[in-house]
Amino acid sequence: MKIVSTISRYLMGLIFVFFGLNGFLQFLPAPPLTGIAGQYVGALLLSHYLLPIMFIQLVAGILLIANRYVPLALTLLGPVIVNIFFYHAFMDTAGLPRAAVVIILWLLVAYSVRSAFAGLLQARVDDLAIPKAQFTRATVR
Repeated sequence: MKIVSTISRYLMGLIFVFFGLNGFLQFLPAPPLTGIAGQYVGALLLSHYLLPIMFIQLVAGILLIANRYVPLALTLLGPVIVNIFFYHAFMDTAGLPRAAVVIILWLLVAYSVRSAFAGLLQARVDDLAIPKAQFTRATVR
């Protein structure tokens, strides 16, 4: 499983470095989009909303390749991947298989660092602010 997660981490890192750099350098020609997908991407481009998204992709991809702060990189990429999935699910279904591959890669890498997310997956948290030992008859007056 360690080899699979390492390969997944490198693949995902390369994907996001490539597309993050493409956001700044535009070396990958994009066909003109039509319909609602074109309007959506046009609004993102005109508002410069994609610049910070591409920066996040680039930084997180570098972190994944360098094997540094992997849980942070996964946390940064989580919302980006969800938006990519919904874009392809609702506006451009041709890219849905690629989005699914990225989700699978994310899950494989997240599984390898699952201990970092253990606190997020608790059903409830005991209140640790006031220890129960302080609530004795002697302290209540």
